Amino acid sequence: MIRPFAVVLCALPLLAAAPPPPAEPAYRLAAGSVAKNRIVALGRDLIVDGEARSHAVVLGGSAAVAGSVGGDLIVLGGDVRLAASARIGGDVFVLGGRIAATPGAEIGGRSVAYPDASTVWLTLIEGPAVGLSPLSPVVLGARLALLAFWALMVILLFAVSGRELLATAESVRDEPFRNFAVGLTGVLAMVLTALFFSAFSGAVLGVPLLVLVAVVALVLRFWGMVAVFYAFGDYLARRFRRRPPLPLTAASYGLIVLGVLKFFPWIGVWTWTLATFIGVGAALSTKLGRREPWFAPAAPPA
Repeated sequence: MIRPFAVVLCALPLLAAAPPPPAEPAYRLAAGSVAKNRIVALGRDLIVDGEARSHAVVLGGSAAVAGSVGGDLIVLGGDVRLAASARIGGDVFVLGGRIAATPGAEIGGRSVAYPDASTVWLTLIEGPAVGLSPLSPVVLGARLALLAFWALMVILLFAVSGRELLATAESVRDEPFRNFAVGLTGVLAMVLTALFFSAFSGAVLGVPLLVLVAVVALVLRFWGMVAVFYAFGDYLARRFRRRPPLPLTAASYGLIVLGVLKFFPWIGVWTWTLATFIGVGAALSTKLGRREPWFAPAAPPA
């Protein structure tokens, strides 16, 4: 039977070889213009030559500031370039990019950059959207797209490894507290490992190892969450129906219920965070449903 690791590893070269989508034109705040509300640029660069009186957020692009930003400047997946005339009233936070400030630029708060952080770690974040209202159309659309992605993962993983997923889901149902502890420990260990590779390893060695840690983390999370969907959906179906549902149907029930909870501020965040730790812990405890030790014991000496 095909393993999820093989599916992921085979798909990575195809994703890397795919042509990039056409770049969107930059969002520009021209000189002399004033933006009183928050500025958000999605999938494109941000150019601030005028006055932005609130926060500025860029997702999947870079920011160039020659004017002023009254609040924080947050960039995920790009760089920040500050001209000598740039004025930032709050913090500058960059994940997956660098900060280049010309002498004379002023930053009122802290400036933090994690240039080696891979953008795939952003898919592990389930918290509120940075700088946006939980009920904004952008956030609602992003959450609907994420739920569609999870539905695709349910179909894919049940198609290639349904029996192993059921074994992981059994662990989710029988040992949720133990799996939560294992998942929390595992996630912290992977985060600390990634930070170690970013800080102390060179680019030649550190970047491949960082990518490897990120891929392992994503596989564990995808596998574990689909197992949680099934375990939760099967529990609900058995409570309200006489006949046990098919595995794919039960997983769909669980995804729908947890997906609805995602639209409620804070409730959705904590629910999905708890489910993530339990799912990752179950994936680690069962070795992706194979229920065998991760490392074989050493053979006794002859």
